[in-house]
Amino acid sequence: MDSTFTINDFFLYISIPLISGFVGWFTNFAAIKMMFYPIHFFGIRPFGWQGIIPAKSTKIASKSVDLLTAKLLKIEDQFALLDPDIVSHEMEESLSKVTRKTVDLIMQSEIPYLWENSPTSVKVSIYETIEQKIPGVTEKILYDIGSNIREMLDLKKLTLDTVLEKPGLLNEIFMKCGEKEFKFIEISGLYFGFLFGLVQMVIAYFYNPWWLLPLFGIIVGYATNWLALKLIFEPKEPIYFLGMRFQGLFLQRQITVAEVYSKIITQEVLTTERIFRYTLQNTGKKKLSQIFNIRISELVDDTYDDIKDVIQKFVDEDFAQKHLQIVKNIAHFTFMAEFHICLRDAFPYADQVFDLKNNIQKKIENLPYDDFEGLLRPAFKEDEWILIIVGAILGGCAGVLQFVLLFQ
Repeated sequence: MDSTFTINDFFLYISIPLISGFVGWFTNFAAIKMMFYPIHFFGIRPFGWQGIIPAKSTKIASKSVDLLTAKLLKIEDQFALLDPDIVSHEMEESLSKVTRKTVDLIMQSEIPYLWENSPTSVKVSIYETIEQKIPGVTEKILYDIGSNIREMLDLKKLTLDTVLEKPGLLNEIFMKCGEKEFKFIEISGLYFGFLFGLVQMVIAYFYNPWWLLPLFGIIVGYATNWLALKLIFEPKEPIYFLGMRFQGLFLQRQITVAEVYSKIITQEVLTTERIFRYTLQNTGKKKLSQIFNIRISELVDDTYDDIKDVIQKFVDEDFAQKHLQIVKNIAHFTFMAEFHICLRDAFPYADQVFDLKNNIQKKIENLPYDDFEGLLRPAFKEDEWILIIVGAILGGCAGVLQFVLLFQ
């Protein structure tokens, strides 16, 4: 230590905790950005970088949906709330149009000349006879869907497909749910870095080899990230000391996070339209075809019995029976193609009955802390060691630069 101490020396040493605070803030800030960005890989493999969350999006989303299906949402319970009578009533007008369209298609395909020349009263009679049966058939189809919903709706596939369609969705979920925590990580880097810097300053005054500032830079970068992550999730259970409550910062915000998470999930992933689309057109398409095959076949047989006398005025029984299977196939595929469109009319009712946003929110609010932690923890736990190491490396580089600028 030099016996003389000038004003320049004062500013030199006092700058150490200030720069250390900046290093702590910057390393934490950079680590957070590296979690989320870039969304797509940048560089030439194996050299380059992709945000940790986008890079692990499928694995992270898979864990999140496991929590969703295990703790937050029983889809069969939601479908059980739907009243088939009301759904059928909501779809009545659309189904009527599809029914008439299907009848026209069948008649024009099988007996075009006779159908074109049939009196309007005969056509209307056939239309109305079938339309009267449609609500009952619709209710049976809806019941069959509800009974097989676990097989027909794959929530994991729905979620993973959504993540692939919207690469920034997981970023949005984690950034909004953990907004306060990420801000804390940034600002805590400044505070912790400054405190470490004070220790660093005292040591540097008495003993200042070239490696001291880089070493402290590594310590600051490592420790500030490590401490911030610990304080976000620990302790899980509240601890009271001197009248003060201590608990992981994220866990303290359970009610607020529940509202944010449920809002994003039900607006971006579990919308009524997406749920029914996957049920009817994606994972449940094969089962739905089997259901329609049975119910439409029953409808055609039942309808034929009612209008047999009218039909036999134009064609004989052998002709009708010979073409009955063709009629069933046409009706089957036509209704299959149109049913999901008709079902849109019932979406407002389904939205009201499902009330997914409030249901999921309430479930999250009542989750045990261990389970609630799982909403945000995957964003860190998957590769949190990378964040800490990155912080240490950045801190070390900043320490080298600090030494060169201050003491060389």
